Amino acid sequence: MNNKSPYDVVKECFFTEKADVLSNLVKKENNLSLRRCKKPKKVFIVDRNANKKEIAWAIEKIYEKKGLKVLDVNTLLTKPKRKRLKGHFGYTRILKKAIVTFHPDNDLEGM
Repeated sequence: MNNKSPYDVVKECFFTEKADVLSNLVKKENNLSLRRCKKPKKVFIVDRNANKKEIAWAIEKIYEKKGLKVLDVNTLLTKPKRKRLKGHFGYTRILKKAIVTFHPDNDLEGM
């Protein structure tokens, strides 16, 4: 962990509609099932060879000025999908996503 830069482990923050819904679950008050989620979550694209401890270390190192504490890291590996563009076949890239759960007291605004 010490010989790697945190930016080598964490590539980028992942923004899709589903990731946005996941990060906004903390603010939901009207739905009973969604109200139970008190811990903020964010989705990141990470290095395929990184483990959960390295990901947690890198996230805390990147956002140490904000004082964020990582509680849990869940990872998933997306499989490549076959796509066609102008008659030629290709594949989408293989991504490793990390769903990072933060401490409930952390403020993720502006992240």
